[in-house]
This record gives sequence, C-alpha cells and structure tokens, in this order.
Amino acid sequence: MLIHLMQHGACLPKEVNPNQPLSPVGREQVEKTARAAAILGLRFQLVAASSKVRSIQTAEIMAETTGYPVERVVVTDAVKAMAPTADTLKFINEYEGLDSILIAGHLPSLSLLASAILSPGKSVDVRVENGGLMQFSLPPGKSAGTLNWAMTPAQLTVLAGS
Repeated sequence: MLIHLMQHGACLPKEVNPNQPLSPVGREQVEKTARAAAILGLRFQLVAASSKVRSIQTAEIMAETTGYPVERVVVTDAVKAMAPTADTLKFINEYEGLDSILIAGHLPSLSLLASAILSPGKSVDVRVENGGLMQFSLPPGKSAGTLNWAMTPAQLTVLAGS
C-alpha cells in the first residue's frame, strides 16, 4: 500500500477565526500541492481527514484535483492532531487491500505516524511542513515501511508550475 501523508495548508489564527480554516496562503499551498500530485499521476482509493475545517478543506482540494470523489472523503478522529499513532495505524490497516491512500492531517500525529512507519518501536525525527507531501510503501502484513519520497511545499510549487 502507498500511504501519502500531508499536513494541511497554513490556516487562519484562532483570533481571526476560531475554526481556523485555510488561510489564502494555505489554500494556495494546497492547490499547488494538488496540481503537483495530479502531475505525478497520484490517484487515491481513500482520502482521509480529521474533523478540523483546515484538514477537510485540504482533503477536498486534493481529492477534487486528483479525481477522488469529494463526497467520499472520510472524516475520522484517527488522524486528528493528538491521535495516538496506534489508532492511526489501526485505521490504515482497516483499508489494507487498497493500493493508495492520502491522509490530510496535523502535527504532531503526522510526524509520529511517519516515524512509526519507518521504524516501529523507535523514534525517528520526520519533518512535516504545511502543504508538504510524502509517500511511504507499506507491504501487506508488514509493520515497517519505506519512505519513497518527500517533497516540501517549495518543491511541489516548482513541479506544479504557475
């Protein structure tokens, strides 16, 4: 299974909007990442988001641009900011037969999940940025996976073009 992890785009401060939706900069980040994902030919059989508005908006933009039905985005607490890694891995394992999934999530859970995929039982420092995207391979029945690639928002912007 290919697991794609993406931190939501930059959001508005709580003082501006307590729901913290994507800011204009964050929306642009996610749109560029989505265009880059489409250029890379990424197709997802599952797109998941937390219940936070910024995560849902990120997942919906990614879904729409890559051809995944927006109405099928799965909203789950398993990918929220403080979700235990074991809960997120359990959620992923529920979809073991799929080829490719995208999780639009938050820190610190995305970094912890990436670490758990790369090195179960050990801590690996994995840097995740707003609008960045990384891909892991997780073979069926295995507890450890491989990082295929990780791209920063700046790299994705270059790939997406103007």
